[in-house]
Formats: sequence, C-alpha cells, structure tokens
Amino acid sequence: MSAPARSITRWMAATRPKTLLLGASPVVAGVALAAAETGQLAPFTAALTLLASLAIQAGTNLHNDAADFERGTDTIARLGPPRATAQGWFTPAQVKIAAYLAFGLAFVIGLLLALRGGWPIVALGLASLAAGLAYTGGPRPIAYGPLGEVFVLLFFGVAAVWGSHYLQTLSHTPGAGLLGLGLGLPAAAVLLVNNYRDLETDRAAGRHTLAQVIGPFWTRLLYAVLLLGPFPILLAAGLPGRPWLSLAALPLAVALIRWLWHRPGGAWLNGLLAATSGYQAFLVLLLAFGLVLPV
Repeated sequence: MSAPARSITRWMAATRPKTLLLGASPVVAGVALAAAETGQLAPFTAALTLLASLAIQAGTNLHNDAADFERGTDTIARLGPPRATAQGWFTPAQVKIAAYLAFGLAFVIGLLLALRGGWPIVALGLASLAAGLAYTGGPRPIAYGPLGEVFVLLFFGVAAVWGSHYLQTLSHTPGAGLLGLGLGLPAAAVLLVNNYRDLETDRAAGRHTLAQVIGPFWTRLLYAVLLLGPFPILLAAGLPGRPWLSLAALPLAVALIRWLWHRPGGAWLNGLLAATSGYQAFLVLLLAFGLVLPV
C-alpha cells in the first residue's frame, strides 16, 4: 500500500467508522417521522443534517483519541480497536486539528441549517459542539465520569431526533421526543459496553465510569434494560404508521443480552460493541419503514 493510501486508511480508521452509525441513525429516524407526519421531505435539509451529525460524531471520536492518549488512558494494555495516536500513526496535535476541522465543518453546516430552523437550531448546534469537546476535554471530562451514558442518550438520542424532525417540520411534537428517548437507549448501551470492556484499564487510569460505579452485575442488567427499553417507549409514543414493526429487532436484542451475560469479557466485547451499534441501526430501519408505510 502506498504511503498516501495508508495515510487515508489510517485517518478513516481514526474516525471510528463503525460508530458513525450512532450519528446517522437518529437523523434517519427524525426525518422519517417528519415525512410520515407531513407527507413531505426536504431532502437538502436532511442531507445537511446528516452531514452535520456525522461531523460531530467524527470530531468527538478524534478528540477522544488524542485526549485519551495525552491523559495516559490509552496504553499497550488497551483491549479496544487500535487508536491513531496511541499507535503512533499521527501526533496528538494532528489528531486534534482533524477534530477541530470536523467540528468546524459541523459549525458551518449548522449556520446553514439555522437559516431554516432559527434560534432553536443555533442553541442545539452550539450545545452539541460544546458537548463533543467536553466529552474528553477540560478538567472534568464527561467520558471519565458516570454520566457518559446520559450524555449519549441526550445528544445521540433525544436532541438528534428532535433536531432532525424540527428542521423538516419547524414544529414540536411529543412523538419526536419519545422517539429520541427510545433510540437513545441503545446508543447509550454502546458506550456502556465500551466501558464494561475497559473495566480494568479504566480502574488503573482512575476513570469513574458508570460501569465502574455500579459494577459488572448491574452493568449487564442495565445493558438489558437499554436494549429492551425502546420497545415499550416506541409502541406507546403514538407514532404514525406501523411502529410495531420495530418488534422484529427483539430477537437480536435478546441475542446481544445473552452474549454479554454468557461470553467472556475483554477483547471479546469489541464484537458486541459493533453489534450493539448495528442493533440500533437495524431498529431505526425497521421503525423508519413502519413509519412511511401507508396505513
């Protein structure tokens, strides 16, 4: 592989493409709900919303990569996939510059979206950018405490779905908030698995994640709640179309829960982490299909 091709491949890996589904899924859900409610679609706005969400996700991942290395969290004992800074592919400064470029792209797109959505989108966009930086930045990073899953639930669930829906309809509906809540639960489960996998290395690094605070048994139990919780919420949200089609994802949820309970931890959980992200995406696709089907 040539040097430029290798560099591109490493930069792509640094953005953690498997986690980008967490940025795309709530946008798809919010747009699908809006289309189901109004019978209309603003495709250019939807595309910009998706791009902004992916940019924030990528920027958060890149900033996390450099910040964890600088804090000494990412070491040779790391069980997760390779990190760009820890592997020596790029310097922390280079990775942070890439993160700021991603956040800058999201900011520019946000200005365009604000022309349509007004001050609510300005507030949501600035809050999302600030949260992305605060996730592993500042004196008290969100990722190093027990509120990381709440952060994911709010920003990669409720806020992302609500914002995507609002940009399409310019209106507020309770269904959008409940949809965001339901889809934010499996997004939070992705982080929970990540922190469950890193229990030992996080303890050595002094991190106090939720998994550290509640311990392995309650972490596994909470994971089950996060995967099964969307179904009653989505069915009770009064969504149009056939939201009950989301129940087709129930067997997958059960299989993933069994995986966490009955397989060994450590590096085995890398596969579960990716599968949990895929579960959320599958749930969104089923739900979106049910929303746009004619009744």
